[in-house]
Amino acid sequence: MTEYERSRTMPAQPEHVFDQAANIDQMEDWLPGELHVHAEELPAVTVHEDRTDEDTSALLRAEREQMRLEWGTRDRGGYTGWLQVAGIDSGASEVTVHLSFHEDSHDPGAKQVDDALDSSLRRLEEQIRLRFDTAAG
Repeated sequence: MTEYERSRTMPAQPEHVFDQAANIDQMEDWLPGELHVHAEELPAVTVHEDRTDEDTSALLRAEREQMRLEWGTRDRGGYTGWLQVAGIDSGASEVTVHLSFHEDSHDPGAKQVDDALDSSLRRLEEQIRLRFDTAAG
């Protein structure tokens, strides 16, 4: 099994960050561009990956009380992951994303995963800034 993890500080309360991250209708705004999540009957979702042009059955659970998202493949044990939001001083939050690839065939490699995690967290922060700067102004 191969695991990856990245964290980033966000300029908003943890509840606001979590609500943005967990909004299934806006996940494509921050997930890697080649991944598209389609809700079925939650927690069941389908993830379409442009790179392989495949749909994968997955589960997505949002635990607002814990500020945590968890996901993973259903039919195959290919990967799992979680996103955790924690409050830090002065109204900011720290977001951590963790991915576990249970089979080497599902792991795209360290550089690609690290780049995708960094990009996704940056895009999530941009969404937070857009949402709350617009709401404040």
